[in-house]
Amino acid sequence: MSDAAVQLSPGDWPAPLVPASSETAGKNALVHIPGSKSLTNRYLLLAALADSPSYFRAPLHSRDSALMIEALRQLGAGIELVPTDSPFGPDIKVTPLNFAQADSIQPQAVSIECGLAGTVMRFVPALAALLPGEFAFDGDLHARQRPMGPVLEGLRQLGVQVDYEQGENALPFVLRSPGLASAEGVSEAPVVRIDASTSSQFVSALLLMAPRLPQGMVLVHEGSSVPSIPHIQMTVEALRQMGIEVQEHYPSQGNEAEGGEYRWTVHPGSFPGFEMTIEPDLSNAGPFLAAAVVTGESVTIPHWPEPAADSSAGTTQVGDMWRELLPALGAQVRYSEGRLTVTGPVQLPEGDFSFDLSAGGELAPTMAAACAFVKGRVELTGIAHLRGHETDRLAALAAEINRLGGSAHDTADSLVIKAPIPATVEAAQVLARTYDDHRMATFAAIIGLRRPNVVVQNVATVAKTMPQFTAMWEDMLVQWQTGASTVTADQEVF
Repeated sequence: MSDAAVQLSPGDWPAPLVPASSETAGKNALVHIPGSKSLTNRYLLLAALADSPSYFRAPLHSRDSALMIEALRQLGAGIELVPTDSPFGPDIKVTPLNFAQADSIQPQAVSIECGLAGTVMRFVPALAALLPGEFAFDGDLHARQRPMGPVLEGLRQLGVQVDYEQGENALPFVLRSPGLASAEGVSEAPVVRIDASTSSQFVSALLLMAPRLPQGMVLVHEGSSVPSIPHIQMTVEALRQMGIEVQEHYPSQGNEAEGGEYRWTVHPGSFPGFEMTIEPDLSNAGPFLAAAVVTGESVTIPHWPEPAADSSAGTTQVGDMWRELLPALGAQVRYSEGRLTVTGPVQLPEGDFSFDLSAGGELAPTMAAACAFVKGRVELTGIAHLRGHETDRLAALAAEINRLGGSAHDTADSLVIKAPIPATVEAAQVLARTYDDHRMATFAAIIGLRRPNVVVQNVATVAKTMPQFTAMWEDMLVQWQTGASTVTADQEVF
């Protein structure tokens, strides 16, 4: 279909344009970001494992977190939504599962809807296996294509039966568990061996349930390197916050075959309920920061976790990598009193660039959007695992950059942008496909700031992690136009 014949649907969204000659240059927008999905869903699951109720302030309310909440309810946890004046929704009180009498729990027969949420389809089966019963899992059509084998293999090694309804090692499936939390005759920690080279979530899923095993667990990864190690370290840190003892060992970088194995030891233990304020989602802050980069404007994100004295990360979120990545594109990055401000360059740099995103692959779509206007060759590497996300993100990014007028291709492990997307006034209308992937929708919105006539297909897919995205995006542009916010002059530059 030619651009002139684009057929739009009710859910398609014309991406707002910021002309290159905009008179708003230098103005700042203050953008509040809702809570971290990764932290919200980890703490929700840990709250279900606790000995007493827990309370969350500023949690994320999105499709992914709603699916996690409903899954915990199906397993027997109590969830209470506590009204607040936050524009992002209520606080949450969680009454945990009853592990104090685990050996007397009656077998359950429940069904869990996973949607397209990786944290639900990977984390919740491991949680369910602690209880006796039959647990049926299914999800969206594309969820049935996402890898599941390693976490299910780990559960099989612990004594859980897995029955598949269609393809092996994929949704839908049924777990039949004796109730691992009350397993008898276990004298030492079981050693579970899996290949987690396609997703760090397989490791996190098994680590999170391990404290409730009678002897804990030793988890060993067998295979190539594990992607997104920071997400595993986020899980380990969350367990340690609960008082759970965890040892971790990682081979030396680049010498996985010679430097030993990836291994985690989780000791058994219980812990009381807890109170937690959820950090804003720094990965979801990325599209707004990238907007500043490609337009030359400024964006300030409040409540950014304070970096350490040496400027290293003050959080386990991979989104803190923006402080390192964006200056390479000519941006100024400043932190002061809980606020991170990014100011874009007058003109993006020219030349060849390479960015290793193996530690933060989820940042790749946003980084690709910013780099799609760089005059030169840009390569984003270390992201082979993105092929198993909500869609094959490597193939999708290459396809959409080409459709939007640039030149790109994907390799086994990277995305290569060979020519920028032209920001020409005469550009014809084009429908940017989102593949039911929230990060492809925000990718297209960034492109639409500079490339005229971009329409984002089915923008509602952003509800997976940021339901308010379009309103927040449009408010950012209004602030630039009206000068509703200003950048403080005393912020430290990294």
